[in-house]
Amino acid sequence: MEWTQAISALTWEDIQGWLKQYEALGPIPGILAPLVESFFPVLPLVAILIANVNAYGLGEGVLLSWIGVVGGASCVFAVVRTFGGRLRGLLERKLPRTGQLIHWLEKHGFCSVFLLACFPFTPSAVVTVVSALSRMPFHTFFTATALGKGVMIFLVSLAGNDLADVLKQPWKIALILGVFGLMWLLGKKVESKYMK
Repeated sequence: MEWTQAISALTWEDIQGWLKQYEALGPIPGILAPLVESFFPVLPLVAILIANVNAYGLGEGVLLSWIGVVGGASCVFAVVRTFGGRLRGLLERKLPRTGQLIHWLEKHGFCSVFLLACFPFTPSAVVTVVSALSRMPFHTFFTATALGKGVMIFLVSLAGNDLADVLKQPWKIALILGVFGLMWLLGKKVESKYMK
């Protein structure tokens, strides 16, 4: 339990320091950090994205984050799809709502995964696991995730780009908080609609 608290207490400065420490490795840390977050969702993805954009610049930071996030989600999907056959039956028996969600996702897959991927506060690990347990084809999941996460990563990176300048201008902080608040509300609305 202590290690999860330590991990969740990481800030973007901690992650940026880690990225700078390993900058001799080039883009690998920038891809690896969001990829690892896919397997350990207690890591702060928003902090990782902001650290990437501040360490690598807006264009390269967005690209490296996108590759890591989409690659990580694809790997988690593949692992669950390969080894999760028994898990689906167990979830459908023990948690009927999960079974309903799996069936619903099979029917409305692309749009729901795309919309949920657009919002930074959606539990991506849950969406990925449920998608893998459903009969959704991998190419549908991949396309929806790649497009949705592209939107989300760009918005978060744009908001977190050049934080030193942003911190000097209170109106920018208010605007960023407003955008994140709106994204959170929209994400909750979409999530409640699609998780019924």
